[in-house]
Amino acid sequence: MKKAALSFAFLSMCAVAAMGAELTGYISDSKCGAKGAADAHAECAAKCVKGGAAPVLVSDGKVYKISDPAKVEDHIGHKVTVTGKVKGDTINIDTVKM
Repeated sequence: MKKAALSFAFLSMCAVAAMGAELTGYISDSKCGAKGAADAHAECAAKCVKGGAAPVLVSDGKVYKISDPAKVEDHIGHKVTVTGKVKGDTINIDTVKM
């Protein structure tokens, strides 16, 4: 019985992980990170990314690396909601909505 319950719990966790995540936050830059999670930081974030810093997603104070930065290039400095899969501190973004 315990084995069946553990198997069910494991499969349930895998199903949730496969569904992905929806996170709301700011597209900031890797130089400023969480300090750049504000509307007032939009110009600075865009300048830093053009200067070579990587775009990052800041959601609830946590900074996520973005696996495909091209997906957020039009959203630097903006508050967005993204869907995708999180693995560690990196998010593989499927969709971005402002």
